Parts: sequence; structure tokens; C-alpha cells
Amino acid sequence: MKTIVLIHGFWVTPRSWEHWIERYERAGYQVIAPSYPGFEVEVEALNADPTPIEQVTAAQVIEHLESVVAALDEPPVIIGHSAGGAFTQVLLDHGYGAAGVVLNSAPTEGVLVTPLSQVRSTFPVLRNPANRHKAVGLTAEQWHYAFTNTFTEEESLALYERYHIPASGRILWNGVLANIQPGPQDIHVDYHNDRRAPLLFVSGSEDHIMPPKVQRSNAKHYKSATVTEVVEYEGKAHLLPAQEGWEEIADHVLTWAVEHAGWPAPETSGA
Repeated sequence: MKTIVLIHGFWVTPRSWEHWIERYERAGYQVIAPSYPGFEVEVEALNADPTPIEQVTAAQVIEHLESVVAALDEPPVIIGHSAGGAFTQVLLDHGYGAAGVVLNSAPTEGVLVTPLSQVRSTFPVLRNPANRHKAVGLTAEQWHYAFTNTFTEEESLALYERYHIPASGRILWNGVLANIQPGPQDIHVDYHNDRRAPLLFVSGSEDHIMPPKVQRSNAKHYKSATVTEVVEYEGKAHLLPAQEGWEEIADHVLTWAVEHAGWPAPETSGA
């Protein structure tokens, strides 16, 4: 059985993939949605005790994800959302995966585009250097601006209560500082790596935290001879895995990834 690995981003857990997991399993795939190390408990537990979030590092996350993928019988399709998109890019650069898709991806090292909406979205963490040693959550209002700005307030609040956890100030601050520190840092990739698996960037036109210009800039950094493509969905916000119409996105992503991985087409549509 072919395997799809779904990597979550910051301020959420693997629970954010719940709809995609079910759809892809119905389409005949094994689906793995690994948590970051220490995040194996439920959303409610991480909100009650965010110590694992405070302690985790990007290097630990990457090492853990690589161990999950390396244990599989054959390379999977890897799909990452937000920060999970940046981790997906690192895994592909390191030789893991048959194809990769990143949804509203955080940028890898060297991407300097920083729209004002992104600054506002991450300001709860980056406004204070002391947050580098903390787990920092969003208020419901901050979540609505950063993740669900095209959703109704009621929809946004329901998803906030179901998915939201604090994010690692350490990893976010290190990501900002990586572009001014010498040498490769944690989220570094070789943009000239011709052996990297095919990669698709998917962005939502209304995303505040990772706007389309961030995705386009990230994609343009790749100068390798392998496939790098970008697609944009009009009217979509950051939380693509749970946005109305997510089924269309999930199916398009699957079709693209299966084709570029050289896998047989799925026997069922997943509908």
C-alpha cells in the first residue's frame, strides 16, 4: 500500500488533518500524520501543559520526521501545511519522499519576502525576544486574522477551540534570525539539488500569515532541474485543510502528487 505523510504546522497538531486523513484512506492509501516530538498528546493536553512546545527544536522535529519516513518500505508522498511545508521541503532536499506538496508553506532559509500581514500574524510571538524561550498562543481574534480570515467568526471560533495550541517561540525566532546568521541554519535547503523529488506549492490568495508572494518567492529560489510548480486558490485563507472546498484541494494535490511520484492512479476518488 502506498503511503501519504501529512505534516502539520505551528499553532495546530495532526488533528488539523482529520478530514484529509479520512479522505485519503478511503482512496486506498496508508496515511500517517506524525506529531512533532513531545506533541503526541491531544490538543487539550498541550494547551494545559505546553512544556513540550517550549522544549522542542527544529532539528528535533526534522530528525523525528525523517525517522518516520525512513521506516517506510518505499518513499511516500509528503504533504506539509504552513511550518510543515518548510519541514517538507527540508525532507525532500535530504532525499526523502517520492513527491512533495506544501500548502501555504512557511519559507525555507533565504526567502526574504515579508508582507505586512505576515508581520501582523506572527507579531504575538516576535514582538518580544523573551518569547524565544516560550510557547506562545494566539487569542481567538489573532487566530481569525492569521488562519481563518475568510471564515465566519463562528466557524473560526469552532476551529480555534478544536485545533489551536501555542507555537514554539524558539523555532519562530530562529527562523527569523537564520537569514542574518552566517552558515546554513535548521531550515536550509540546497536550491540547486537536482535529485530532489517534484514539489508543488499551493497557496490561498487571501492567506495573511503566508501570503502567495511568499510561496512564489520560495519557489523561485529553486534553480534545480527537477519539477517545482505553484498553484493558487482564489478566496482561500491559511487554514486550507479545513476551509470550505478543501475536498477539491485535497483531490488536486493527490492527483498531482501521484502523477509526479509515478504511482498508479487511485482506484477510488476519495469522495
